[in-house]
Parts: sequence; structure tokens; C-alpha cells
Amino acid sequence: MSGAVRRVSAADGLGIAVRIWGERTGRTPLLCLPGMVRTGGDFGRVALRHAARRLVVAPDYVGRGLSDRARDWCRYRAERTLGDVLDVCAALHVPRAVVLGTSLGGLLAMGLAAARPGLVAAVMLNDIGPEVGGSGLDFVRGFIGGRHTQPDLEHAADFLRRALPWLSLTTAEEWREFAALTFARDPDGRWSANWDPAIARTLDGRALPDLWPLFGALRRVPLLLVRGGASDILSAETAARMRARRPDMAELVLPGIGHAPTLSEPEIAPALDAWIEAQP
Repeated sequence: MSGAVRRVSAADGLGIAVRIWGERTGRTPLLCLPGMVRTGGDFGRVALRHAARRLVVAPDYVGRGLSDRARDWCRYRAERTLGDVLDVCAALHVPRAVVLGTSLGGLLAMGLAAARPGLVAAVMLNDIGPEVGGSGLDFVRGFIGGRHTQPDLEHAADFLRRALPWLSLTTAEEWREFAALTFARDPDGRWSANWDPAIARTLDGRALPDLWPLFGALRRVPLLLVRGGASDILSAETAARMRARRPDMAELVLPGIGHAPTLSEPEIAPALDAWIEAQP
């Protein structure tokens, strides 16, 4: 489910792991952009549903998953990550894509539309918008600053179940799969978070810029918003303001679910897949 992995180089030489499903066809590829400390593996189930009809690519950002770690935490800032995504598209010869962006990935999708409009054919924003909930951001800052080392994968799954109870996962197997995407095995056999905790420093002391102009960059592309009904990152009020500016924006809501939907929930997966399938 994790896809084939290809390594490409960022402009500064750091290695970026890119997960790839399917082959190039006449249809626009899917470019899947994960959350702040997530990896491209999060899109495995979505990719398998579409790889027979179009190429699917999903990078692990620098500092996450199988990609290189940076020496300087400033390298993890969003503007540098946006440049990495452009480098990935250039290296893989992806001049145009349907972009699926979860959390930070959605902000990067907006950034792509502003910086390289021709690249973006359509965008799905997963539980993110141009205003980010303060309480949710505080939790993210604290959570990603730790390694959360556990003795084995089962303990890792139990830790995540307790730490993130608002997710849509229900079975032990779903939590174990999520843990395998979140943790990596250390040389001593224990399991630790699969990201550089220094990424948390990118959230310290920096007020978020006004992101509404970036949202405006999506005005000419098909747009789908997926939202967790209990999200503390994307509020219902922000979603309403987004709809006011884009009345044609499609929206899927998972009541009672927090940040962020997995995109494979049976309540929304068929509609999401139909929206993707409708893109050329």
C-alpha cells in the first residue's frame, strides 16, 4: 500500500523520498501533499483507488519519513517546503496535477496555485483553510516537538489512540496501520515519531500571515473542501467564509471527527473519489 519509493534531490541537495503509485496516463496526475509531520504514505488507500487510471505521487517532506533531515530547523519552514514540492514536480516531469492537500499540504496547494498557477488543475483541501484555529495549532506545536518513543508498535498504536481520540479510526488494525505510518523503528528496536522534532520550532513566535490571498489563488480551479465537524484547525465559521468567496466549492463534512479525516472514511470516500474521477 505504501507505493514504490523514488528519491529526488532538492535544490540544496537534500534527498526527498517520493511515493509513487501507478503509471503515467493521459489523465492528470494526483499530487498528494501530507500534513506537517505526516508522510506520503497517508495517501496509500486513496492512491490505490485511483492508480489504475492516473499516476499518483506523494512526497515525504524534508525532515519527515524517508527523506533527509536538515541541520538547520529553518530549513523546515513552509516556504522552503513549497520549493521542495516544485523540485519534486520538476524532477518527476509533472507539469500539471490535481492536488490533494491535508492540513499543511492544503496550505502548500494554495501556495502552488499562487506561485505556479499552470501546475494546479484542481485542489482538495483536507481540513484546512486560510484561517487556522489557535487551540489546534497549540496542540500541534506541543505534539510534534516530542519523539514519543514506545517499546513496540502496539504501544505506539495505543499511545496514538489516547493522544488523538478525535480521529475516525475505530479498529485495532486501523490504529496499528496509522502507528506504522507515524512511527519508525530505532536502531535499539524501539519506535519513535517519524519526523524531526525540530520542525516544531517553525511554529514558535511567528504569527501566521494573511492566507486569504493564497485562497484567492484557487479562484479558477475546481475546489473541494473536506472538513472534520469537530476540527479545532478548520472551524465551521472559516468554512462558511470560504463558501461565501467560492459558492461553487464542493464540501464534505464528517460530523464528530477532528483534525484530520483520513479520506478513506466510508461516509466521504465515494464522493471524494467521484470528485477526483471527474477531473480530466
